[in-house]
Amino acid sequence: MDDLAGFLRTRRSRVAPAAVGIPTDGRRRVEGLRREEVAHLSGVSVDYYVRLEQGRATQPSEQVLDALARVLGLDETEHEHLHRLARQRRRRTKAPGGRVRPELLRVLGLVADAPALLVDHRLDALAGNRLAGLLFGRPMPGLNIARHLFLEEAENGLYADGEQCTLDVVGHLRLAAGRHPDDPRLASLIGELAMGSERFRRLWARADVRARTHGRKVYRHPLVGLLELHQENFELPGEPGMELLVLSAAPGTPTEDGLRLLASLDPPTHP
Repeated sequence: MDDLAGFLRTRRSRVAPAAVGIPTDGRRRVEGLRREEVAHLSGVSVDYYVRLEQGRATQPSEQVLDALARVLGLDETEHEHLHRLARQRRRRTKAPGGRVRPELLRVLGLVADAPALLVDHRLDALAGNRLAGLLFGRPMPGLNIARHLFLEEAENGLYADGEQCTLDVVGHLRLAAGRHPDDPRLASLIGELAMGSERFRRLWARADVRARTHGRKVYRHPLVGLLELHQENFELPGEPGMELLVLSAAPGTPTEDGLRLLASLDPPTHP
């Protein structure tokens, strides 16, 4: 399925006609807006919009994309994603590599009181500090957060806020797929998740995109109990697609005590 075409179809199905001033009655059988309604409201011909949704129209202008984003009610992240999908046909970019500079590893080691890890656009953990390994119960190299969430820990309950985590992870992978459509390792990961998880398949079909930079993360560690952490995502200049994730505890909370207890455990030795 053409990514731009599929994204337009899923967004169109979610716009309530009343939200754009279109009256409805009980005879309406289309979920969301009709193609001709989107075309009319966006100021493009019906034929051109139909070709967009069929993947037959190339290089839509910036003005057309902005008009579609307005009619479809896209937020900033979705708007940027729409433009990125349209540009895929004009140029392809090489997916960033996964090499971690020694200086980054040194910085990672300086984070002593909070789990911290370096991840790439595929959500592969490239490196982590000692607390990160203790939190996830395994060494960081070889861990993929999406695979861990959907396939490895789905039944064990490490992710106390698993429903929200799955939304965030799928939304992140959708953005990554838009940025790196020619990345075979990312495509292979998405295929593996789709084969192994019915929930992933359902969420992927929604074509939601999410860019999360911070927020609450709750883990239920088998040895130290509930850990209510705050995650900050730091983009690394000069390292495309790579982020530093730091999971901190509020001072004076049971989670801060839990991290101290976690730090006293022996490190994991096997994935």
